[in-house]
Amino acid sequence: MIALGLAAGRRRLTFWGKLLQINWGLALVLTLVASIGFATLYSAGGGSFEPWSVRQMMRFGVGFVVMVALATVDIRIWFRWAYAIYAAAIALLVAVEVAGRIGMGAQRWLDLGVFQFQPTEMMRVALIMVLARYFHCVAPENVGRPHYLLWPAVLALAPAFLVFKQPDLGSAVLLLSTAGALFFLGGVRIWKFALLGGLAIAAVPVAWSFLRDYQKQRVWTFLDPESDPLGAGYHIIQSKIALGSGGIWGKGYLQGTQGHLQFLPEKQTDFIFTMLTEEWGIVGGLTLLALYTVILLYGLAIALRARSQFGRLLAAGVIVSFYVYAFINMSMVMGLLPVVGVPLPLVSYGGTSMMTLLASFGLLIGVYVHRDVQIARDGGVEE
Repeated sequence: MIALGLAAGRRRLTFWGKLLQINWGLALVLTLVASIGFATLYSAGGGSFEPWSVRQMMRFGVGFVVMVALATVDIRIWFRWAYAIYAAAIALLVAVEVAGRIGMGAQRWLDLGVFQFQPTEMMRVALIMVLARYFHCVAPENVGRPHYLLWPAVLALAPAFLVFKQPDLGSAVLLLSTAGALFFLGGVRIWKFALLGGLAIAAVPVAWSFLRDYQKQRVWTFLDPESDPLGAGYHIIQSKIALGSGGIWGKGYLQGTQGHLQFLPEKQTDFIFTMLTEEWGIVGGLTLLALYTVILLYGLAIALRARSQFGRLLAAGVIVSFYVYAFINMSMVMGLLPVVGVPLPLVSYGGTSMMTLLASFGLLIGVYVHRDVQIARDGGVEE
């Protein structure tokens, strides 16, 4: 009776009561990571808040408010609207194909006049939401049956194909990676992933023929960057030089030579981790990695405490996607993976990525606030 009373009390929480339920510890860690980004962007700007740091601060401030607001929304609302949100994200990806703005050789943005928007980031959250709903509604004994996996496979492959056509191979792979994690967490057996992996390896020669020339060049550059040190290999070679020159403690704040002498490309976006480690060394890089790991642990703890399968998968999907982005970016700038243009979460300069990321953390924290909410498997919402 006491447990039922407590659960009922949580369901009747007012907006202000939900604010008290928010995991402010996680919010603090997110702010610390973002602050590292502000400081690094200040350095990348030559010791100036313009043009990057001050704008990133403003975006974080707005995004933080959005995150808190979304955290107070009952997760049953996201459950009801998951397919509609996914459909809207698909429509935006199609709109990019029709009327998207071309930049840096790719058609990835929609120009809304006041600001530019990259629908791929919204799709990342929408895909997590719709797959979480699907696997919530499937009985555990049916998850492994092939015909039950056909629809979620379509849900994952459709946006990945649209993103690949932009072309944005990196984001397409990350969408599929996030979907794969949700398939596994939803109950799909590991041997099915092994089988799929074998088929993917066998299909490499076919897939290679569909890659564009610059994408093939990135693979060759990854395997041997020194083969074209002034061309395709320039980015990663300069990144490695900056990483190595930072040593253990770094050259000091605002003292990074590769970044400030303009040798390091895209220092405010894709290669900002290199900028950070050149000035703060291995210690600075490990500090950021430790903060990312704390966020990961927070997310996993929230997922484990949720009573509904939808809440668990939504939280796990958000945190896995976040950590995969961080892993890919760090590995990329160290030369462990090909350069694919993936931002470093909360640190790299970018409006759409910052806002979408904070919105996704709003969903994650919302799972924590509404952790005792239960949702029926048949799609009906339990009170």
